[in-house]
Amino acid sequence: MIREKELLETITDSILDKKGKEITIIDLSSINYAFCDYFVVCHGDSITQTSAIAESVGNKIKEKLGIHSGHIEGLQNARWILMDYGSVVVHIFLKEYRDYYKLEDLWGDAQISIVEGD
Repeated sequence: MIREKELLETITDSILDKKGKEITIIDLSSINYAFCDYFVVCHGDSITQTSAIAESVGNKIKEKLGIHSGHIEGLQNARWILMDYGSVVVHIFLKEYRDYYKLEDLWGDAQISIVEGD
């Protein structure tokens, strides 16, 4: 079974490889009504970058951990891409969409961590 820590590290490394910005991990594991244990949220500066981040995440997880996303939404428009890995859901936004939806603010009960880049 894939450990969540290894999955989270692979996701954040993949995002950093494509220069994703403001990587945030939202730990939902202690919230009773949450449908997953973690959200990983980041943004890119263009549709090209958000698409590249999603491709990087998918490829690295498949290569390193041998798993595929259970569900992916938003690849066609690439303004908000959601990648579902069961216990971890990845949200890749364009900056203006992230600012508008403020996903981190919706989960005020959760533990929030910021991933520092290079």
